[in-house]
Amino acid sequence: MYSDDEEEEDSTNIDESNIVFYKQKNYKILKDFDIRQLVKEDISKISTILSVPRDISLALLRHYNWKVDRANEEWFANEQEVRKSIGMFLSKKTKKTNNDAFVNCGICFEEYDDVVYATCNKHPFCKVCWEGYIGASINDGGPNKCLALRCPDPSCEAMVGESMVVELASENDKSKYYDYLFRSYIEENKKIKWCPYPGCECVVEFEIGSDDYSVICDCSNGFCWNCLEEIHRPIDCDTIAKWKDINQEESANTNWIMAFTKKCPKCDKSIEKNMGCMHMTCRCGYQFCWLCFKKWGVCASRCNRYEEKKEVTEAKKNIQRYTHYYERWLSNGKSKEKALNDLKKMKDEGLKKLSDDNSILEKELEFIIEAWEQIVECRRVLKWTYAYGFYLPKEEVAKTRFFEYLQGEAEAGLERLHHCAEKELMEHLGSNEGSYKEFTNFRSRVVGLTKVTGNYFEKLVMELENGLQDVTNSTKKIEQPMSSSNTSNNMWMCDRCTFLNEDIHTVCRMCIED
Repeated sequence: MYSDDEEEEDSTNIDESNIVFYKQKNYKILKDFDIRQLVKEDISKISTILSVPRDISLALLRHYNWKVDRANEEWFANEQEVRKSIGMFLSKKTKKTNNDAFVNCGICFEEYDDVVYATCNKHPFCKVCWEGYIGASINDGGPNKCLALRCPDPSCEAMVGESMVVELASENDKSKYYDYLFRSYIEENKKIKWCPYPGCECVVEFEIGSDDYSVICDCSNGFCWNCLEEIHRPIDCDTIAKWKDINQEESANTNWIMAFTKKCPKCDKSIEKNMGCMHMTCRCGYQFCWLCFKKWGVCASRCNRYEEKKEVTEAKKNIQRYTHYYERWLSNGKSKEKALNDLKKMKDEGLKKLSDDNSILEKELEFIIEAWEQIVECRRVLKWTYAYGFYLPKEEVAKTRFFEYLQGEAEAGLERLHHCAEKELMEHLGSNEGSYKEFTNFRSRVVGLTKVTGNYFEKLVMELENGLQDVTNSTKKIEQPMSSSNTSNNMWMCDRCTFLNEDIHTVCRMCIED
């Protein structure tokens, strides 16, 4: 528990702004009410410009896939032909009642003194048969049938407009009719798509021409508007499609490697990965990297470089190469999901509990939420960079080395932040000992790691989106990967962000950019 009288000692100005890798928002999240309004506005536009009733406006929009401009152009170009195509042969009222004589219904052949006609004004049917016909079209025919309904007479192509459906259909059938109508507006509109998350009924209206397809729905689901897969910036949709295909082809060769348990390199006992970072500690006390099995600290989280072994055959090399990238893609995906759950728990109850247990205002603990948000986003980016790395041409050695350098630096920074948020947090906040000054120092460290990790990944994303164009200016500096064996005598670690700097620098290269 921290004493209040030490709060005045905290004079550090901490930038706790969240790091977001998305560009300016170029989409809108639409709900049911919004869709209804858009449909209403489009119908009103057609009715106003063409001076036609609602039934004709709706039929025109449906016929031309809800394209207002095209509907207007086609109408002015050849009105008669357009009328024929939508089944609008007459401009008279669709309801006609003959009170002077009985008329035979064209379906049940009973005589009625009150019958209803379609727009052809030729074929009479009783209201009971109309209700049955419309109901069958809606329930059995589906949206394509009921939204382009024609006169029940097989020889007639006259339209049955929305107004007749509203007047003659049952309440349940009318509800289904409008559900089909609004769904057709969404599914036939090139600017609008459903959120792909199961059970979500939100719709996304996208600004066509934007180069960033990343969308965050109100249900918190993030997806690519173009291919509907999860957000995969900075990797393009074609690469994602190829990666999914090869995963299906190679799964039989690699699934056995992807089990949730692995053997400890020291005691050979099975160990389960139940946290997000790659730092594993076996019951025997041995600490190692989950990905490369080296002793923790030796690889410094820079085991992202793929190294081929000469003694294996070419076919085995291809499998091993694929396995290398697939395992890291899969592991980072699982870590992202675990971090997402941890973030949710922290938002729902964790932050309040930490606040109560340590007598700290929740506002002062918001840096924890920001750190977890950064971890989730960085895990997502890191996951897809392994798909990117798999498709880098082998002959482009310089680009591969530059990519692996950027990826390795970003991954090492992320591991430091993830380890800090996952394991060091409770060491600082879980005990009653410690001063408020110690808390502010820890907060400063977490905020610094969050900022630095964001910088790493922002640079990585920018380089990949630019196609690694800066490789010619950077390859000389990164011909050899940094490791503890060849850098310990020439590098120094920043106390604030833990970035490894060359001895020639007296100020941390990463912190100076904050």
